[in-house]
Amino acid sequence: MLGPGQTLNVLVTADKPIARYSMAMGPYQSAKNVSFQNITAIAYFQYFGATANGLSLPAALPHFDDNLAAKTVMDGLRSLNPVTVPKDIDRNLFVTIGLNVQKCRSKNPQKDCQAKGGGVMAASMNNISFSKPNISILEAYYKNISGYFTQDFPGVPLKFYDFVNGAPNNPPNDTNSLNGTRTYVLDYGTKVQLILQDTSTVSTENHPIHLHGYSFYVVGYGTGNYDPDTANFNLVDPPYMNTIGVPVGGWAAIRFIADNPGAWFMHCHLEIHLSWGLSVVLIVKNGEGPLERLPHPPKDLPRC
Repeated sequence: MLGPGQTLNVLVTADKPIARYSMAMGPYQSAKNVSFQNITAIAYFQYFGATANGLSLPAALPHFDDNLAAKTVMDGLRSLNPVTVPKDIDRNLFVTIGLNVQKCRSKNPQKDCQAKGGGVMAASMNNISFSKPNISILEAYYKNISGYFTQDFPGVPLKFYDFVNGAPNNPPNDTNSLNGTRTYVLDYGTKVQLILQDTSTVSTENHPIHLHGYSFYVVGYGTGNYDPDTANFNLVDPPYMNTIGVPVGGWAAIRFIADNPGAWFMHCHLEIHLSWGLSVVLIVKNGEGPLERLPHPPKDLPRC
């Protein structure tokens, strides 16, 4: 299962009988009551010696709302060889991801407040909806310009509860999020573990979370609430990715070393969720060496 904008390198061994094999792609609907285009795309994997107009062996697709298939496909994903996964974690982050319904504050509610309960749709990480600043956070951070962002994004949820089965769901009375341009700051070289937890406020959904500036090891995932006592991690040959579809009503665990200085956007790759605020910025500080520091801006950087 690939999320929007996600890439995956796979190695295929061509050891089947000479024939024309179809490769099929279909949509995956993880949210409830959301319309989508139920269209299948087909291409062909054809051996030399197979006739171009011969019969092709069909590729079976799971049902469009088969959450179990989307989750269990991860079971077979491994790196090609054993890899060096960060073991001694310096910073353990826990981030909830999900939807919100804000109270309506519009003077034209019939037009602007069409969400459940007469509210406005939003989305958040750790119940904070990201507000886009007027200038680049990278530029504001580099030039030490105050007033455009804060460095107080919480490393854990503001409140713990049963995220999957007991989430607030009386919109818009108990489904509001905070708003802000909050960032989380990491020292150079920090070994990070990040738990991404789906919540059921409004609806559970598969959220493809993408991190700029880094790839990461997906060391674990599962359904329900993350439990460190029962979670099963692969620290030998986990897949190396830059986008992870967090399972519906579940969690995913990623690990990486913060060795790329800068201000890096982490967000849901569903465009509508991004526009609603399902994102955060991770700021990685400079290190000590010359190759561990942010480069100077280019001379032709627009000054507007």
